[in-house]
Amino acid sequence: MSFLQPAMLLALPVIALPIVIHLINQRRFQTVHWAAMHFLLAANRMSRGYARLRQWLILAARTLAVAGLIFAISRPLSSGWLGLAGGGRVDTAIILLDRSPSMNQIGPGGISKLQTGISRLAESLDRLQANRYVLIESGRREPIELASPSVMKGMPETTPLSETADIPAMLETAAEYIRVNRPSRCELWLCSDVRRADWKSDSGRWDAIRSALADLPQMVRYHLLAYPEVAPDNRSIRVTRVRRVEGNRVAGIRVAGNQAEPSQGARLLISFRIEQTRSTDGTETIPVQLEIGGGRSEFPVEMTGNILEVQDHAVPIDGFQETGWGRLSIPSDTSPADNEYFFVYEKESVRQTLILTEQPVAVRPLEFAAAVAPSPDVRCEVEVASPDQAIGRQIDDIAVVVWQAAIPDPSDPISGVLNEFARRGGRLIFLPPDNPTDSAFAGVRWSRWSDSQASRVSTWVGDRDLLANTRSGEALPVGDLRIRRSCAPQGELTALATLEDGSPLLARAMTPGANVYFCGTTAREEDSSMATSGVVLYAMMHRAIEAGAQSLGSAQQFIAGAVAVENDGQWRQVAGPRDALSSDYARVAGVYQMGDRWFAINRSEEEDLQAVVPEERVSSLFAELDFSRVNDTVGNQRSLIREVWRVFLVIMLIALFVEAVLCLPRRIAKEKGVAFGGASG
Repeated sequence: MSFLQPAMLLALPVIALPIVIHLINQRRFQTVHWAAMHFLLAANRMSRGYARLRQWLILAARTLAVAGLIFAISRPLSSGWLGLAGGGRVDTAIILLDRSPSMNQIGPGGISKLQTGISRLAESLDRLQANRYVLIESGRREPIELASPSVMKGMPETTPLSETADIPAMLETAAEYIRVNRPSRCELWLCSDVRRADWKSDSGRWDAIRSALADLPQMVRYHLLAYPEVAPDNRSIRVTRVRRVEGNRVAGIRVAGNQAEPSQGARLLISFRIEQTRSTDGTETIPVQLEIGGGRSEFPVEMTGNILEVQDHAVPIDGFQETGWGRLSIPSDTSPADNEYFFVYEKESVRQTLILTEQPVAVRPLEFAAAVAPSPDVRCEVEVASPDQAIGRQIDDIAVVVWQAAIPDPSDPISGVLNEFARRGGRLIFLPPDNPTDSAFAGVRWSRWSDSQASRVSTWVGDRDLLANTRSGEALPVGDLRIRRSCAPQGELTALATLEDGSPLLARAMTPGANVYFCGTTAREEDSSMATSGVVLYAMMHRAIEAGAQSLGSAQQFIAGAVAVENDGQWRQVAGPRDALSSDYARVAGVYQMGDRWFAINRSEEEDLQAVVPEERVSSLFAELDFSRVNDTVGNQRSLIREVWRVFLVIMLIALFVEAVLCLPRRIAKEKGVAFGGASG
């Protein structure tokens, strides 16, 4: 039980007042022996037990009435959120708000998880009346002081984003705010749908965060308002590839000066994927809406099962339009954030790969795989150089950098070059050197080489990233690889392929752009069969090259929140939500233009996964902290907190009524022929 006015509980000793009065009244009378009363006393002894019980009941009723009054004016709270405000008014209430795309899931009445959570928190915190309110939202992750919690409902900083939330980083910001501002008593309220992509529950950062929170000198309580339910019939669309290719001549005229020239036709080849959470019985027709530069059309696709892959859907465009934008969308459902995907395109340029190694012979298979173009309309070039040549070399036109040497020290200028390349959006692949060091890049370092004795790959991620299934839907033959020697990466990473002993073979560092990879073996024959079984190696390289090429040129694709181009106020929104703040353009899905450059911003691949962190795991993340959790449902309008002082007033009234009944004088039963004090006459 918790109270809004806990100071009133100091009056609880007053409930002893009826008992004190009773004892005083007993001492007011003196005992006088009177022979005439002996007969009456003897007759009264038979009913003494009942009289004593009645006195105790009267005393209990009076005490309960006083206690009920005191509890009522203390304004007790009742909720499924146990211990919500126990201890009285707080100094600072910090609100951590998850604005990730999955929080835009719609429930009954058209209300989203985000709107429900904001409404519930505003109502609850308004009732608790803290001295200060601070908002830390998942976009900028900067503390914003609020006049009252209710203002969150109309703030642009509480609208949905396309950026995946970083809950550990938000908690780090909150801990820093508490350390700097030193509130006397603090409550931290976290509103989230507990998705794995947002919580990063497997990250080693949680140990440090938990220790930092536990070491805070202030009294801090942690509350989680969770919306773990997933959409049962969700359907999402994602563009996997867009290519502009030259086509046959089509009808059209281009005016150049005073002469008319026939225009050269071109086509867009659009590959996309549609996923749904439930399998359909038979075939279902799904209308897909295509928008190219503002012009819209619609075409149907036939879907069977959970995943539909469409490859190179051809759309004719004006041949003189070398750069442009588009959008694919499907009918809206309960999760509108994943029902559309934006893209930009431009005339195909040369895809360049730079391999930096101290042993050119060891990377020959990679050099050969990267040089073979996947289609006739694509040109690929490869350059092999030593790591020292990275300094001063122009890498703005490079799609992929392969690093096969010791990881440079963070103070080394080469490390700065690689960091800038990854920040720009290029793909960076690390291969283990012969002599690994303790240096790390993006929080990942190499372990030591170990003989795997032709170990197999036990598990790998086949629905996305470098090891995704082929265009026909067949899995890559990753399980056929033989790993004879491996050097496992360690640190902050996401495993994409794992060996039989549980060590990662291919992993991705947890960088904002998700574009730094570590492969735990090489293509040398003594290390693995990647060269002889070249399908996996070829697919890995060209998927990385294609993704890295999208960050080049004047038309670039970015993940929301991982944009390498600064928005200095010159961005112009071409497509996307019109209510987005200009300062949030890099975090909101859409198409933007700056000068002659085009940017398409979209959600990350992890946002299409509906995996939720188990409740037991969340509890372990806050182990040894004062933590409570309530699972809410989207669209729920019931209050998190209810004042129950009326219940105690009713208890007081009932106690007073019982006391009044017990105080009524007893009726004396007059039996025929019997009376006290004499015989019947």
